This record gives sequence, structure tokens and C-alpha cells, in this order.
Amino acid sequence: MLTQEMKIPGTAAPRLLADIGGTNARFALETGPQQFEAVAVLACHAYADLQSAIAAYLASPAVQRLCQGKLLHAALAIANPVEGDTVSMTNHHWTFSIEALRRSLGLQTLVVVNDFTALAMALPLLTENQRVKIGGGWPQPERAIGLIGAGTGLGVSGIIPAGERWIPLRSEGGHVTFSPADETEIDILRLVWQEYPHVSAERLISGMGLELLYRAFCRLAGLNNMEALSAAEISGRAQQRSCAICLRTVEYFCAMLGTVAGNLAMTLGATGGMYIGGGIAPRLGRLFGESAFRQRFEAKGRFADYLAQIPTYLITEEYPAFLGVSALLAERLAAGA
Repeated sequence: MLTQEMKIPGTAAPRLLADIGGTNARFALETGPQQFEAVAVLACHAYADLQSAIAAYLASPAVQRLCQGKLLHAALAIANPVEGDTVSMTNHHWTFSIEALRRSLGLQTLVVVNDFTALAMALPLLTENQRVKIGGGWPQPERAIGLIGAGTGLGVSGIIPAGERWIPLRSEGGHVTFSPADETEIDILRLVWQEYPHVSAERLISGMGLELLYRAFCRLAGLNNMEALSAAEISGRAQQRSCAICLRTVEYFCAMLGTVAGNLAMTLGATGGMYIGGGIAPRLGRLFGESAFRQRFEAKGRFADYLAQIPTYLITEEYPAFLGVSALLAERLAAGA
């Protein structure tokens, strides 16, 4: 019978794990099941290509001490669709061949997956210390689990049970058409339509979306000469409650995220729970927990009672993708044994 936990076999030698984003590349060595050492975060702009970033990480004294020339297997999560051998990052200039990278690093195995595929595979492995429950009932065993997360973009995924294992879902669900839920969101949509003929959920529920929402609220308030703010500045001022428009922007951002998360939960039948990842929501702290996220998640008319039973969890683990790529790599190695 499938359980919420996945068993990861022991490692005979350290395995290289990485989570590659458009801004930072995060690396670690897995020296035992879910034991991550020599964690390092490198700025992508400092390296000409992915291989150079990996080489810099592997050259560090801590990694050299742990590896001792025995690195054979690696798994990378990357914020990009992964189809075929060639990966060209859409949010950075790196392009690489998976097979060529494997050979150049002298690896027996190299697994490369989308970052949200990796994050989805981490969900059954998260402990109570790595997540915060925000409303709802309790997860039903052997049921689909949903995942959504706002950061540079809006990632959407999930996992479904299949016998003794979980299968991650590859999705571009962040690009579904945005659906307004009240009159204010209709006004926002009308403004954004002036710039973009198709307004996706990601257009508004992401880092760039925070900035776009802020500009829209300024215009709706008749403040056309307000200073431009970055997503980080908007979030910071909202948490400090030093800017009323920033606070309103973040409140609506959380509510919109709740609407889309509720849509996904119904689409997947995610009675195993819905998880919130990405770089924005976890950094909002109490502001997210006190927001209308959960209210919007449940606001589905006749299906409100159905959604009220589905728990939502905010992922608080700093490096959750390592858990996912570790599980995927272990699965690949077990299949080839």
C-alpha cells in the first residue's frame, strides 16, 4: 500500500544535487538518505554556463573533502521545461545538452527535471517542521496532492498515486487565463488588457505580477506618478504596513493565489492536500496566514464544503527541491539496478 512517505535507499557515494533558477543555482551533496551537506548558493550571472557553475561548486574544499573523486550520480532541477536533450533556459542565457554535460562531468547518471516536478516529488517527504498548515481538514491517503507556487513565474504541478509510487505531473498551469473573482479584479483585468491581450494567472500572480498589480492599484487610485517599486519592495512595505497601496496589492495577490489554488485542487481532486511553494508566499510570514488566501480557496459555491475539507500547507523548508531530486535520482538508480 502506498504511504505518504517514500523510502530513499542509502547512497554508496555522495550524489550531486542542484536546484537551478534564473537568479541562483543551489547545490548540495547527498551523503546519505536526505542528508544534504556542503550546501552552496551561487549567482548564475557570475558564470558563463551551467558547467562552469558546477565546476566552481565541485572545486570547493568542502565538496572535495566529501567527494574524494567518487562522484558518479547527479540530479538537477531547473526552472525550465525539460523536453529532449537540449535545455535552453527561458529566464537566463544558459543552454546545455544533458548528455554532453553528463560526459563532461564524468557521471554515470544525470537526471534533469523541471523544478516544480522535483518540488512535487518532495511533498510526501516534508515533515511538520518543513510546512505550516493553513486551514482545512486532513489529507486523505492515496489521493492526488496539488502544488502551486509564485516566484519568478507561477509554477503548477502535483503528484498522483500509482501502486507503490508517486507520479509527478508536468504542467504549464500557470499560463491558464486569469479569472477575476470580484469587481476590483475586473477593474484590474481591464487595465492589464491594455498592455496584454491575454492575461494569464502568472501575469498577476508572480514577482512581475506583484509589480503589475501595484501599478494597477495606483492607477485605480488616480496616482499616476507613483514611484516604481520592485516585488521585494512592495512585499517589504506591505509587511511593515508603511504603504497602504503595497498592503492592498499583497492582500489581493494572496487572494488571487487562493482562487487559482482552489481551481487546481478541484481539477486534480487533490484531497491529499494542496501545497504552496515558490519564493513569495513563504517570505510574507504572518501576512500570508492572515490573508484571504484560504477564504478564496474555498469560495467555490456548491463545492465550498468539498474544498473546506482539503488542507493547504505552506512549504517552509529552505531547500525542498533537494528532497525531490534526491527521490527522483534514487528511483532512476533503483530502476536500473
